[in-house]
Amino acid sequence: METLKYTFPATKKISQRAHVGVVGSGDMEVIVEPYEGAEAEVTVRTGVTGFKKTWEAVIDRFFTQHDIAAKVKINDFGATPGVVTIRLAQALEVSSLDTSVKS
Repeated sequence: METLKYTFPATKKISQRAHVGVVGSGDMEVIVEPYEGAEAEVTVRTGVTGFKKTWEAVIDRFFTQHDIAAKVKINDFGATPGVVTIRLAQALEVSSLDTSVKS
């Protein structure tokens, strides 16, 4: 098991917590929580070792494009970079949904 940690500056807030994906063969889960600071704190836990540079590239690209202030936990079970990007985008969409009641 390998744990990787990243921090990125952020200017945008998210409105709610999100949980997408599952920890299963070739997949991963992403948990995103709002954060009051001006950064994203990303923790990746993966059972597949030796891919630190790949993780850095994918995570850096996503958080450079989407500078959200959040605490992000990723639990990986062999997801490809494409799956990582899709799950992060899904979590961002869910965490940014307007859940207020409109009259």
